[in-house]
Amino acid sequence: MNWLTEFVRPKIRTLFARREAPENLWHQCPACQQMIFHRDLIANLKVCPHCSHHMRVGAVERLGYTFDEGGFTRIELPKVTADPLRFRDTKRYTDRLKEARDKTHLDDALVVAHGRIDGHQAVVAAMEFEFIGGSMGAAVGDGILAAARLAVLQDAPLIVFTASGGARMQEGAISLMQMPRTVIATQLVKEAGLPYIVVLTDPTTGGVTASFPMLGDIHVAEPGALIGFAGARVIEQTVREKLPEGFQRAEYLHEHGIVDMVVKRTELKATLARLISLLRIKEIPAAA
Repeated sequence: MNWLTEFVRPKIRTLFARREAPENLWHQCPACQQMIFHRDLIANLKVCPHCSHHMRVGAVERLGYTFDEGGFTRIELPKVTADPLRFRDTKRYTDRLKEARDKTHLDDALVVAHGRIDGHQAVVAAMEFEFIGGSMGAAVGDGILAAARLAVLQDAPLIVFTASGGARMQEGAISLMQMPRTVIATQLVKEAGLPYIVVLTDPTTGGVTASFPMLGDIHVAEPGALIGFAGARVIEQTVREKLPEGFQRAEYLHEHGIVDMVVKRTELKATLARLISLLRIKEIPAAA
């Protein structure tokens, strides 16, 4: 047995062997194209440290960013008929649902949880854009109603994070029925004298924008978020005018009074806690 061949050479090969690096260590910012180390991106809540571009965030991640120490309790949402219209385009609606559930590990495009934000009890509903574009069907409508009822039951403010392309076409008129249903949900919270805060994230469009997101006591938006009903191209073709730069972006809407404030994601939790404390100040009883 040749010890150089059997022992030394394998050791040398091991030392100088080419090591495969994981593919997800670096992320490229879609705005400035800079490369960002994954740990730096996570530490900065998925905000680019170079240009401050706010990347899209999943619903469960939102909850982790919002509640104290990332601790929260998710609630089980009502079950709905999976395919009420037996809809099919290029593929069956049931197949689309299965793909979305496998991809996101969620039942539908909404997650509801309760916990504390800087010590304040709160109920939070977060939309998941990766689930069929965050579209609103019967499940989302039921989820918003469940969140509103839980807020009333717990005597807690309701906070909703929106991220949606609009109503879900595969459910036809049933999806459009969720617009008035979610409006009723917001009314339940307001009639109970509880704060209703909406955080508009990228994107919030279509029938979702035309319902519960625009009925908040306070409207907060993340920087650069696309917010609107119809697309800019459709509006231009309708009014036959060139739209101003930044139209339908959070900053433009803030300048024109549609959004109350534009808040960076890293400052959002502290802002929500401050808003809750201001909106929940009880009336001082009059002196006898």
